[in-house]
Amino acid sequence: MKPPASNQPSQDEPIRPHSFDGIQEYDKRLPNWWLLTFYGAIVFAFVYWFYFKHSGVPVEDGPRVEAEIAQIEAARLSSGASLLKDEDLWKMSRNPVVVDAGKATFTTNCVACHLASLKGKAENPTAVGANLLSTKWITGGKPLELVGTVTRGTQRGMPPWGPVLGTKKVSEVVAYVLSHHQEGEPIEIVDSPAAGIK
Repeated sequence: MKPPASNQPSQDEPIRPHSFDGIQEYDKRLPNWWLLTFYGAIVFAFVYWFYFKHSGVPVEDGPRVEAEIAQIEAARLSSGASLLKDEDLWKMSRNPVVVDAGKATFTTNCVACHLASLKGKAENPTAVGANLLSTKWITGGKPLELVGTVTRGTQRGMPPWGPVLGTKKVSEVVAYVLSHHQEGEPIEIVDSPAAGIK
């Protein structure tokens, strides 16, 4: 008896009843490794879809990208702190990374005089510092004037913080104070500390 030719199906393997262009197929089950890969891909796709679209656990790309951009912008602005302009300080005051850093420095160094509320004498008459939430300023309320005040101090009792904090931290503290103000708000210069406490 002759063995079957290689292009002819063997007699003991089932063949599908249809043929196409004279070609017939074996009626074999797919291998287990192939089926496992196929069904595993379906399960993975469903879990992935549910996790990222409906579970609410992962952070969406928008907020994550905005946070990264804020950190990059904060580093860029802070790196050129000695060359800052008023506009740059206003931008820093709207950057959450810079404001948080400024708040930390303010809490460590400035709360004793200006209080945590930034109201100083307006909230507590025994406090030493002026009200930083007011639009009335003794030494000027423009951003660069505030940087100068913090850096050099005042003759009325505020020590020069520039040598202690450095330019970067001074600009961050000023950005934190400016975050409680609006750009373009009216600024009034007063001569007396008592006039600027409200």
